[in-house]
Amino acid sequence: MKIGVISADITSESRVAITPDAVKKLRKLGFEVVVQSGAGQAAYYADELYQAAGADIASSRTEVITQSKIITTVNDLPAEATESLSSGQIVIGMLDPYRNTQLDTYAAKGATVFAMELLPRTLSRAQNMDVLSSQANLAGYKAVLLAANEYSRPFPMFMTSAGTVKPAKVVILGVGVAGLQAIATAKRLGAVVEASDLRPTAREQVESLGGKWLDVPMSAEEAETAKSTGGYAWTPSEQYVKDQAAVVDKALSNADIVITTAQIPGRNAPRLVHGATLAKMKAGSVLIDMAAGTGGNVEGSVPNETITTDNGVRIVGAANIPSQLAAQSSDLYANNLVNFITTLIAPAGDDASASLALNLDMEDEIQGALAVTHDSQVRLAKR
Repeated sequence: MKIGVISADITSESRVAITPDAVKKLRKLGFEVVVQSGAGQAAYYADELYQAAGADIASSRTEVITQSKIITTVNDLPAEATESLSSGQIVIGMLDPYRNTQLDTYAAKGATVFAMELLPRTLSRAQNMDVLSSQANLAGYKAVLLAANEYSRPFPMFMTSAGTVKPAKVVILGVGVAGLQAIATAKRLGAVVEASDLRPTAREQVESLGGKWLDVPMSAEEAETAKSTGGYAWTPSEQYVKDQAAVVDKALSNADIVITTAQIPGRNAPRLVHGATLAKMKAGSVLIDMAAGTGGNVEGSVPNETITTDNGVRIVGAANIPSQLAAQSSDLYANNLVNFITTLIAPAGDDASASLALNLDMEDEIQGALAVTHDSQVRLAKR
């Protein structure tokens, strides 16, 4: 049974779904692997490395698809590639399912399609398949380095004969995986870091990394509700949202670096920084908008472009940061995919000589959650 690896079809994507090390793991499981020539080149994985790991090299994407039972990809398949699919094939990747316009086509082709972003992240057995966390971790780290490159001053405090250089003030908005890594990285570079999140329970994580929590007063009732739900299911009051906006606005007005990380699967990113706040920021300050590709947290941000406002604030639309760390992000992503593919293998039973077989089980809590098409039906619930 063959697993196919295709090349990304967009200029902003350098990652590859399966690396040579992952090929070795898949072969140990009993799979054969076929890789489109050049698929790993942008991540510094040459065809020769795949061949040394035991993979075959195909000259075209179509050749890979027609040979493979399982097709792995980073992003959605190009429209022309879906035409080569046949009934019973499996597609696995980060497919942006709630915005994906090809689900009806996949279903009509009879393909079973798994969108890795839909993984139930609360399941302990799913942690090693969590593509959002593996990619966000690297993105949070790289976002700080991008900011340091754009910023015209150093991050740490220096004592020099000509005077003292003050440390950079960094504000992180959104304290998920990416935000926490951004806090840790900025602190390692010597910056003074503040952070905010709608989840009050994130305070402990921020402070454990040496950051300062941008505190927003709340009523006793709100505090109890936020605590009892762990923060994730908590819906803040209008007054709390208003108060938080005022606290954040003041912090941003004094900030040198701002990194925004808030994204909502299937929806446009929430607007965190508005034009009125940008107008108060200092000339030379830098904003890294990690959600630029899904609508943007910062007013005026443009995906993959750097905009300078009239008052000298630089807004970096960082639409696909993991692609800038293609070698490492591909390694982690490939491990996520291998761990998921392992769940698709049918138990061998007592017959050790039995050939490799798949067991697609939509009742399984992981497979069922990730499958967006199966049995010629679109399974994804609308949002």
